[in-house]
Amino acid sequence: MRVFNNKISCNSLENTFPLEYLETMKLMNYSEPTIKSYKRHFNRFLRYYQEVKPENITKEQIREFLLYLVNEKKYSVSAQNQAINSIKFYYKEVLKRKIDDYYLPRPKREKKLPQVLNEMEVSKILKCIDNLRDRCMIFLIYSAGLTPSEIMYLKSENIDSENMKIFISSVKGNKDRSVVLSPKVLNLLREYYKIYHPFEWLFEMRKGVQYSKRNLQKAFQIAVKKSGISKPANLTILKNSFAVHLIEKGVDIRYIQQMLGHKNSKTTMKYLKVSKRDLNSITSPLDNLDV
Repeated sequence: MRVFNNKISCNSLENTFPLEYLETMKLMNYSEPTIKSYKRHFNRFLRYYQEVKPENITKEQIREFLLYLVNEKKYSVSAQNQAINSIKFYYKEVLKRKIDDYYLPRPKREKKLPQVLNEMEVSKILKCIDNLRDRCMIFLIYSAGLTPSEIMYLKSENIDSENMKIFISSVKGNKDRSVVLSPKVLNLLREYYKIYHPFEWLFEMRKGVQYSKRNLQKAFQIAVKKSGISKPANLTILKNSFAVHLIEKGVDIRYIQQMLGHKNSKTTMKYLKVSKRDLNSITSPLDNLDV
């Protein structure tokens, strides 16, 4: 039987959280956002079995916890997978146990096509962003296919105006990459820098404090409402639109995969299914020959 108390304090959780968990993540060079996510999910797991030492929790109890997340907390597939990853990390990387002994079934993701906006809709929304800081961040998402988390972790030194590149240090801790820097975005950033004078992060709430993703989402939704666009639109859909619009312009899927930081080309190929490109837009190489 589980022991669970919603009133347990945050301080008591901090005291019981395995220090080696955080140390191992840092030694393995996990990114700060991933560390925060894993810690949050694993804390919830520890809170569920607060009177049991984490190393003594059985695989049956782990399954019970996962069912609790699905049936009672109504976790999404994505959130379920994050919780599983946080638990798996502890038993595999910290305790060095065979993961087969703690097999965690993965929920199946629904195969949905990515939602996108057309170029006219994107243009209408971008024109409705008044605040210069919000304008810079949202323009960056669409111009380079960045995620809100990647925007939050940008620093001034990541902007290479000489080579027109942006260096992205992966928030998932896997693969750093460079993406294109739009001349329009560069002009916006120069104007922004003169006014805001960022201290540590390129975009800050106040000196040394990163701008929040929630505030950025709110700014985007205000612009969507002003634009009169009735289709679903959020920052993820804006990023999807970046990929699809490049495909429609004939950019090689491999370059798009590289810019988005996808490990597997299958992840990028999903954008092909919603693009307007078809066989009618393809010219045979024979037709380019003077024969």
